[in-house]
Amino acid sequence: MTTFSDSLLQALALITAADPVLWGVVTRSVGVSATATLLACGMGMALGAWLAVARFKGRNLVLTLLNTSLGVPAVVVGLVVYLLLSRSGPLGFLGWLFTFQAMVIAQTLLVLPIATALTRQAIEDADQRYGEQLLSVGATTLSRGLLLGWDERYALLTVLLAVFGRAIAEVGTVMIVGGNIEGFTRVMTTAIALETSKGDLPMALGLGVVLLLLVLLLNAAVSWVRLWRERVDIAPAQGAV
Repeated sequence: MTTFSDSLLQALALITAADPVLWGVVTRSVGVSATATLLACGMGMALGAWLAVARFKGRNLVLTLLNTSLGVPAVVVGLVVYLLLSRSGPLGFLGWLFTFQAMVIAQTLLVLPIATALTRQAIEDADQRYGEQLLSVGATTLSRGLLLGWDERYALLTVLLAVFGRAIAEVGTVMIVGGNIEGFTRVMTTAIALETSKGDLPMALGLGVVLLLLVLLLNAAVSWVRLWRERVDIAPAQGAV
């Protein structure tokens, strides 16, 4: 039996036996990413919807900066948050460095541009289809954004799932600001890196399997939402025939 197959069997045993260390890391990782996703989507969807319908001087510059922020390396985001929360930083008095809160802040800043950009694109596409009709009945910028956001609610749900998938797969940012402390700030990606370097392949593989399953479930959920949206859009058309 090869080392890989032996380690994989032990990893599956850890998963099925509900190993407390493994599942503690999984729970913490999901908690950090879910919190960051809710914060990022709450702010990003509102900002993205506004950018989609608002017209103001300098809008193209703002959109350029937004698109540029999508390519910022994760470790740079982690470094910025580290400097802000360090003892000599402007937010050092909070004492949040190497804590759950620091990882949430870092992941939120990392995925916020993604939530904003994807929402803006979805709402702007809808605005091109229905914007003139809404303007003709006297809709304001705020009401247009809200109505178009509701119309694109299924697309926005896929945005939320995509943001969560990006957050939970991140390693560099949370390692810098979290410190990878066992029992406190160790999440799946940082634990996989550590356990692999230590030679504990069963634990690393076990966490890897759970992470892959979560990503698979997220992709399946995105596909299901898209199919559901198509059915919802087709049903009224069929009823009108």
